[in-house]
Amino acid sequence: MTNKIKVVVVDDSALVRSLLTEIINKQPDMVCVGAASDPLMAREIIRERDPDVITLDVEMPKMDGLEFLSRLMRLRPTPVVMVSTLTEQGAETTLRALELGAVDFVAKPRIGVASGLQQLADDIVEKIRIAARARVRRLSAAPAPTPTGSSSPALRGITGHTASSPPAAPAPATAPSGVRLSTEKVICIGASTGGTEAIKEILMEFPPDAPAVVITQHMPPGFTASFAARLDSLCRIRVAEARDGERILPGHAYIAPGGKQFSIARSGANYVAVVDDSPPVNRHKPSVEVLFRSCARVLGPNAIGVMLTGMGADGAEAMKEMRDAGAYNIAQDEASCVVFGMPKMAIQAGAVHEVLPLKQIARAIMERVAAAGVRHRI
Repeated sequence: MTNKIKVVVVDDSALVRSLLTEIINKQPDMVCVGAASDPLMAREIIRERDPDVITLDVEMPKMDGLEFLSRLMRLRPTPVVMVSTLTEQGAETTLRALELGAVDFVAKPRIGVASGLQQLADDIVEKIRIAARARVRRLSAAPAPTPTGSSSPALRGITGHTASSPPAAPAPATAPSGVRLSTEKVICIGASTGGTEAIKEILMEFPPDAPAVVITQHMPPGFTASFAARLDSLCRIRVAEARDGERILPGHAYIAPGGKQFSIARSGANYVAVVDDSPPVNRHKPSVEVLFRSCARVLGPNAIGVMLTGMGADGAEAMKEMRDAGAYNIAQDEASCVVFGMPKMAIQAGAVHEVLPLKQIARAIMERVAAAGVRHRI
């Protein structure tokens, strides 16, 4: 058992606890070492069993999931996969959980929970595997939704540690191809696990007149609208879900709707969004590959590509196509990624000019834009 991923399930539903335990224990590489119906019970199990991953329900008795998560990430940082409901309120709560340090989430159905969770079994265990390898950091007191302090009865005495890795070496940079550069720059971002917070950090740095931004973040239907609305309330640029046929304009960011594919096309002198129901690519819908391939084809040297934290290789080959078409590409470095999968694969594909910590990416983008003759300030 020592080589297996140790999981603790925290959920007030006995049915969900039973189902998740069964799903986890069927896997050869993981085991459920405990299940708790509330945070007070979870406290003892976490302290005794030292889990690698926790699955956590949002709605909990005695202490809600967000308060528990906040205190957990301050006192004993542990990879957490949230179990969320497919409602507007559930989506907003899930985004808050990701801000507090949850690695990922599973969207459970409101009805037919038993059959729904069984259908989601592959997704659940894959997210647990990713979470077990994720880099989690101690949460400062500032973002907590509840009063801080280690005297919490739910988590008093639990301690932990954070992990870190050295940053990846930058890939050698080369000049864009000989195609004429214009000032119609478009920033093209791909992300998965950990990407919601990384995207937020970058977009919040952009000035109101920043170039247009197109984004594919792996996210299921029902969550991207809340994600876009949350970013729109925080950023100086406008942020919304992409709508088929709309113009791609400076000062705006367009997020691929969950469950749809998002790409861009040219209509006369304008760039426009294409949102359709075409099949998954690399098992993803939306897929970074779809967006980046269109950026290579339509934008060429007017694209600035950015690959952020995430598991897998979605978008790596298309990002190489972007570079070959004259785009300038940046990847997030290993030390600042929650999961260094997608950036690593893009680097290995020879798609990347620069590898940077997350906090340096927004400025690097604006410096690149300024070098092309369009002046912006952060």
